Amino acid sequence: MNIEQLSFHGLRNLQPVTLYPGPGINLLSGANGSGKTSLLEGMHILGMGRSFRTRQLKNAIQHDAAELTLFGRLAGESDARGTTLGVRRLRDERELELRLNGERPARLSELVEALPLQLINPDAFRLLEGSPAGRREFLDWGVFHVKHEFLTGWKRTRRALKHRNALLRHGRMNTRLDANQLDAWEHELATWGEQVDRLRQDWFSAFLPFFEQTLEALMPLDGLSLHYARGWDKKRSLSDVLRAARATDEHMGFTQQGPQRADLRIRINKKPAIEVLSRGQQKLVVSALKLAQGRLLESTSRLGGTSGRHCVYLIDDLPAELDNYHQQRFCELLEAMQCQAFITSVEPNALHNRWLPETAIKMFHVKQGRQEAPAQPALSQLVEG
Repeated sequence: MNIEQLSFHGLRNLQPVTLYPGPGINLLSGANGSGKTSLLEGMHILGMGRSFRTRQLKNAIQHDAAELTLFGRLAGESDARGTTLGVRRLRDERELELRLNGERPARLSELVEALPLQLINPDAFRLLEGSPAGRREFLDWGVFHVKHEFLTGWKRTRRALKHRNALLRHGRMNTRLDANQLDAWEHELATWGEQVDRLRQDWFSAFLPFFEQTLEALMPLDGLSLHYARGWDKKRSLSDVLRAARATDEHMGFTQQGPQRADLRIRINKKPAIEVLSRGQQKLVVSALKLAQGRLLESTSRLGGTSGRHCVYLIDDLPAELDNYHQQRFCELLEAMQCQAFITSVEPNALHNRWLPETAIKMFHVKQGRQEAPAQPALSQLVEG
C-alpha cells in the first residue's frame, strides 16, 4: 500500500503539517535544518514505532509540545477506505499509544506489517561496517514480511534464550546449575532456533537473486559475495552444539552460539567489503540490499495472489556520496520498480532532471523560518511545488 496522507503534530521543529504524497517519487528539498529528515523520521516512527535518529522517542517531541501525534492513511486495494495508522507519545509517559484503523492493535508488529518501510540514510552504512546485530535486524525484517510463521518462532527462540542465559548466570554465581531446567530450555531453544534458521535460509535463497540483479542495475561489482551465516557450526545440530558448550557457556554466563549470532557476510574477493569499497560504492551496495528487500516482498505478494504489498522507501540525501552517473542509475532503478519513494536533497533541482517524462513526480519544498526569540527552535513549513 502507498501512503496517501500524512499528518504530524509536535514532531521536532515542524509546524503541524499535513502532506498528500504522490504514489510514485516524492522529492523533499530544503536547506539544512529545515525539517526534511524530520518528515522521514515521522514516517519511520509511524511504520516502525521507533525513530532512526534517537533511542529516546521523547527527544523527537517538539521542545514546547506536550505530545507527539502522527497519522497516516494508506491507499486501499480491495478496501476503498484504505488503512489508517496512528502513533501518539506523551512527553511524560513511556508507552506509545498505537492505532490501526481506529483500533488499538494487539502488537506493534501489526503496524510494521501494514507499512513496510526501508530507510536509506547516512547511518545505513552501518549495515556494512557495524555489528552483526544490524544485519540480523535487516535479515529478520525480510523474513518477517514474507514468512508469516516467523514471528512466533522468533519470539519463542528469544524467550528460550533468555531463560537459558539466566540459568547459566545463576549457575556461575551459585556453582550449582539446574540440569533439568537447562535441558528443558535447551530443547525449546533448539526446536525453535532450528525453525528460525530454516526460515532465514529459505528467505536468503529467494533474496540473493534479487540483490544480485539490483546491484547489477546500480553498479556491477566483480568479486562481491553475500553469504548467510546461521550462528553455529553448519555441520551440527543446534541441540548438539548447546549441549557440548554448556561448560564454556556457564563460564561466560551466556549462550555463545545459536540463531542470535546469525549474520550476513558481504565480501569482495574474500575480504570484508567495508575494507575494499569506496564510500560511494558502499552506499550503492547498501541501497541494493534495501531495494532488493522491497522487490522480493512485492514478488512474494504477487505469487501469493495479492497486489497490495509494496515497500515504501525513505531516502535521505540521495545525491550525497554519488556522482551524476550513479545518481542517474539509482533514479532509473526507482522508476523501473514503480515504487513510492520519499527522497530528500538540499538543492530543489538536484534530482529534477533525472526522471522520464511519464514518471509520477511530486515535489515539496521545506522552508525554514525562525522566531525572533533566540530560545525558540526553528519552525518549518511544507510548501508543495
